[in-house]
Amino acid sequence: MTLAGKDILLIISGGIAAYKSLDLIRRLRERGAHVRPIMTAGAQEFITPLAVGALAADKVFTELFSREDEQDVGHIRLARECDLVVVAPATADLMAKMANGLANDLASTVLLATNKPVLVAPAMNPQMWAHPATQRNLMTLQSDGLHFIGPKAGEMAESGEAGVGRMAEPLEIVAAIEDLLQPQSLMLSGKTAIVTSGPTHEPIDPVRYIANRSSGRQGHAIAAALSRLGAKVTLVSGPVTIADPAGVTTIHIERAEEMRDAVLAALPADIAVMVAAVADWRVASSADQKIKKQAGAAPAPLELTENPDILKTVGHHPNRPRLVVGFAAETQNVEENGRAKLERKGADLIVANDVSPETGIMGGSRNTVRLITTSGSEVWPEMDKDAVAMKLAHWIAERVEKP
Repeated sequence: MTLAGKDILLIISGGIAAYKSLDLIRRLRERGAHVRPIMTAGAQEFITPLAVGALAADKVFTELFSREDEQDVGHIRLARECDLVVVAPATADLMAKMANGLANDLASTVLLATNKPVLVAPAMNPQMWAHPATQRNLMTLQSDGLHFIGPKAGEMAESGEAGVGRMAEPLEIVAAIEDLLQPQSLMLSGKTAIVTSGPTHEPIDPVRYIANRSSGRQGHAIAAALSRLGAKVTLVSGPVTIADPAGVTTIHIERAEEMRDAVLAALPADIAVMVAAVADWRVASSADQKIKKQAGAAPAPLELTENPDILKTVGHHPNRPRLVVGFAAETQNVEENGRAKLERKGADLIVANDVSPETGIMGGSRNTVRLITTSGSEVWPEMDKDAVAMKLAHWIAERVEKP
């Protein structure tokens, strides 16, 4: 895709990955984009405004209180006179400012003032990326509607450590920019879709419950992606801490039986994507009051009963959608277990992934999936969950029968 005529506001923050922003500018200009750079004080410790300005063929903005630039409220013009704001690299410090609405330099002020889409390419030490504070900030920014590309796994240039924290490569960022700026063809216009997301909570008593470890990020992202392609989407979500996707009808539930009832009430539909991590079991009879420990006594046994199989119910329903997609979260034998689930549940596609603790997929921001159909399987490279969602939405759109 050409980016001719597109205005990109590029914010470069401090970190060794700032050197990649030079190549990013070159790649964007090769595609016809106009790049206007902002550099933080930290960025200027790694690369010079002279180099950035030469590649961008434009002025580099560095100061919030510039007499020349602020005489006509320059930071507001920068925030508004662009098609997209790109932050590459985005440090942990700048992400924290963005998540908490701080505005004490030009970059953070522009980010708070902009009404344009924002694409963020984080880069930091793996421990900093994995820190709960950074992950909270990530979830806040995603809930606010910001888009992310990366970070990737690999060795860190500055420390020799390895892990997730490397900034996405310039061409990957360019591809994400093209996806955000190209008009989305409404491939699913007139189609209806049901998506399930998140965990279910099966009460033991008013305080305790049985659940699966699911953040809902992947399911919510898929609902949003299908909506972007023109589908009328009903999202049935278990208890999550992320925002409802824009443009999607969201039904909130707690228990598996409630999720099943909500899904069946949404039929008929053209598409069903069952992403939720539904608890397989529930307590046969939950207590009305909190179950108290008795000194010296063993805990009372819990009698469990099987929850409804929502994917199987939909896959064999008289009003079965023309395309039924299920998810299989596995810790071993991913291909074999996914294929068995495909046959057993009556699905057209199983999206299987390895959710072993070491993968960090459950609750994380990235995913590696294997698509399993009756005709074969394919493995997609690791990518963030928004990218998985949009790629899957296009896969679905290409296979839904046209009217």
